[in-house]
Amino acid sequence: MRRDRNDQPTPLPAPAGVLVPHLLPARPRGAVLLLHGGRADDLTAARSWHPAALRMRPFLRAVEAALPHQDVVLAGVRYRLRGWNGTRADPVPDTLDALNRLAELAGPVPTVLVGHSMGGRAALHAVGHPQVRALLALAPWWPPGEPVTQLAGRHVVVLHGEHDRVTSPADSADCVRRARATAARAAIALVRGGDHAMLRRHRFWHRTAAAVVAHLLDPAGRPDPLPPQCWGPGDAPLL
Repeated sequence: MRRDRNDQPTPLPAPAGVLVPHLLPARPRGAVLLLHGGRADDLTAARSWHPAALRMRPFLRAVEAALPHQDVVLAGVRYRLRGWNGTRADPVPDTLDALNRLAELAGPVPTVLVGHSMGGRAALHAVGHPQVRALLALAPWWPPGEPVTQLAGRHVVVLHGEHDRVTSPADSADCVRRARATAARAAIALVRGGDHAMLRRHRFWHRTAAAVVAHLLDPAGRPDPLPPQCWGPGDAPLL
């Protein structure tokens, strides 16, 4: 945080590059970093007008509305490339770079990652960053065997559409089951009738995601919007 000569807080500067700030309070108590989806293999440049990036804008607005005190940094990640690209895992270094820049900008505030599809995979690989407290994954692309040890001490929540035909709800459930041996807490719920693009019941997706983020940032002050079954060992409940 910067102060002027009268010792009053001044707005934090917006950095260039992989971090795209939306809201920069002078005295942040936390941060939310959104990661949009992409493609399995694509070496072309990622653009802000691609559908995967546009899909996250309503979630950004919903999270902002759910945090009325405006003391949380809201930002997104600007990937260099559109695809994951095999072992290159191109979005992961972009996400880690964004988290480092966020730490420089806001200090060591607890951060929640919100990732959709490929962004959920990038967030899973970056969740071990010391800045990160929790991960909300929306219809994540988590192939079998994704690592979970980096979730130690973190909270993870997955919302996956019941009828997703692009990424696998079963793979997400398997990852959450394995994560429960490592993470502080892990939950999963299926959105009844939900699709991968989160267009069906979109208001439910936005409202629930925002409430989950608010709870993850302030567990004592904001109620958990998910039923207890989401955190248990049984099958993921339908919401």
